[in-house]
Amino acid sequence: MTTRSSVVTGDDDVVGPEPGTRPGGARTIRYGVRVGLDWGDARIGVARCDPDGVLASPYGNVRAGENEVADLLALLAELEPVEVVVGLPTTLAGTEGPASRKVRERAGRLAAATSVPLRLVDERLTTVEVSRRMREGGRRAKDQRGVIDAAAAAAILEHALSIERSSGQPPGALLLPDGDA
Repeated sequence: MTTRSSVVTGDDDVVGPEPGTRPGGARTIRYGVRVGLDWGDARIGVARCDPDGVLASPYGNVRAGENEVADLLALLAELEPVEVVVGLPTTLAGTEGPASRKVRERAGRLAAATSVPLRLVDERLTTVEVSRRMREGGRRAKDQRGVIDAAAAAAILEHALSIERSSGQPPGALLLPDGDA
């Protein structure tokens, strides 16, 4: 059986490089499903990507509130991600304000309740950009809030995947269970 960082068919035919690798076997992105979260006051937008990290897609929403961590844990058990990417809202200057602190605190509670690593990734203007695209496509943003949240989570996850593809390093900052990154 042939292995050479390629897909093996069982009959010694090499059908190409293993997904997520460069010729010679160098990995461009870690393998495994990732979940992206856009944490809002009313809803938490959820996205997921394929195991090869090629495509991030909106998945749905979780209602924010007292059961959010339990609901997210159930979702993580279903999707079995290798990591969760949480959008961190920063100012245009790149500083953190009250919204960032709130996301850090809430994501810290999730980090304390799961063994799945959480990473914080800058999400500047993600929801604004998704809303703009929807308006340009003829959809009223006000009527599509749930869709916007999941699409924003997909944009956050796609941004994280792009960072990893270009740098070869995991995106953002690892969130520790105590809320520190």
